[in-house]
Amino acid sequence: MSVNYAIDILSEPENRKLLTGNIALLAHSASFSTNLIHTAEIIQSLCGSSLKKLFGPQHGFVTDVQDNMIETKDFIHPYFNIPVHSLYGDVRKPTKQMLEGIDTFIVDLQDVGTRVYTYIHTLNYVLEACAENGIKVIILDRPNPIGGEIIEGNILNSTFKSFVGLHPIPMRHGLTMGEMALFINQEFLGSACEVKVIKMPNWKRSNFWDDGQNQWILPSPNLPTWEGTISFVGSVLFEGTNISEGRGTTRSLEIIGHPKIEAFSFAKKFNNTLEKNNLTGMQARPQVFLPTFQKHQGVVCQGIQLHTLNKLTARPWSVGQLLCRELFHLLAEDFQWSTKPYEYQFDGYAIDYINGDDQIRKWVEANGELSDLKKLEKVGHGEFNEKTRAIQLY
Repeated sequence: MSVNYAIDILSEPENRKLLTGNIALLAHSASFSTNLIHTAEIIQSLCGSSLKKLFGPQHGFVTDVQDNMIETKDFIHPYFNIPVHSLYGDVRKPTKQMLEGIDTFIVDLQDVGTRVYTYIHTLNYVLEACAENGIKVIILDRPNPIGGEIIEGNILNSTFKSFVGLHPIPMRHGLTMGEMALFINQEFLGSACEVKVIKMPNWKRSNFWDDGQNQWILPSPNLPTWEGTISFVGSVLFEGTNISEGRGTTRSLEIIGHPKIEAFSFAKKFNNTLEKNNLTGMQARPQVFLPTFQKHQGVVCQGIQLHTLNKLTARPWSVGQLLCRELFHLLAEDFQWSTKPYEYQFDGYAIDYINGDDQIRKWVEANGELSDLKKLEKVGHGEFNEKTRAIQLY
């Protein structure tokens, strides 16, 4: 059975009456109803000229920008004929000028359930700005594609706060965008915003994307499949290294490799590591690939594709950390931590901002045991679960 999104029921009388005054919409190319009508079209059909402004997150309102720290510009949308403001450019928080004349700010973004995915941080800044300017926020909720029951990864250490981690939450947080808005509003804003979440009528916390039988629309250019949202929890780590995470292939963030690896022997060795550590929900398959852009462009890489065998038992964060550890020690001087600017952090290691701590990098370098990693992972989970239980909508 398909899951209905909040946008599917926006026209119902109790929801339509929330659309008051002049309206702004934060959306992107995955902001479609289940019958594939864009949210901006639906709102314009309901509100006419009251829809005054559009906003886009990282990758843009039209989701055409590939990489990190490639900014998008403001423009007039050729179809809707209203301004589109970028929240991934000169500013990441809406300015007072951008919000001038707006009474209601609607957010409809497809998230992927992982802390480093920047849409929840754009959401944070929207809530901040709207609280400061007395603007009501409506969240049109969407599924967390990797479910709402499994929590993975360490809690962010505030020393490593960045645009890929603003608040102390785990890497895999288990919240929908609507729930995240309520959590941010309750826990982290100095002054609370007026927030209304329109719930999905039939989503359950136990649901993964494929349980809903909905069409997958890319929420960003390098997540071409919903299965990639599972592997992303671990494969995103390699953005902080010189290891290819498959950008420039058709299965980015599922494929991982480097020119100095031999695919078959490495896949066999890594699968043995997964079995030894009882991480049997995922399996590595040997993969040779040629990136057409980004790392190792035009150079043959060998490595693996991560496959999820059992979505209920798969623990991609642990798998990704073990994979990072194995590659660090296998490649030795050919493995590098990236020190290039990453999501507006210009000092230190990108991996520490991705992990939200430097202790995990040190665990990798020390060739640590999974049991030691799990101790790092569990710190603060109890408190996080207790706090979020109060705002869960499903």
